[in-house]
Amino acid sequence: MPMHNPPHPGGIVKRQCLEPLGLSVAQAAEGLGVNRQALSDVVSEKSGISVEMAIRLSKAFGSSPETWLGMQMAYDLWQAREHSERMEVKDFMAQVG
Repeated sequence: MPMHNPPHPGGIVKRQCLEPLGLSVAQAAEGLGVNRQALSDVVSEKSGISVEMAIRLSKAFGSSPETWLGMQMAYDLWQAREHSERMEVKDFMAQVG
């Protein structure tokens, strides 16, 4: 069953990884091996977690890359479903049978 309005994983990175350790975005970005802007965009929920970022987060903070990607997928899917009523798509299966 899909989660109701799941949080953006960037907020989870901020609240559960950076804040408890007292890490700034710049410090965490350096430790993750990414530029500050890339991490800032994730933490500010302007961009999603890529496969590579999921691996980096997993190595730095725990959880599996699949967990990080699952959070991103759940968020993305929820957002897309919220806008799916405006999608114009032909139902090809309605023609079968």
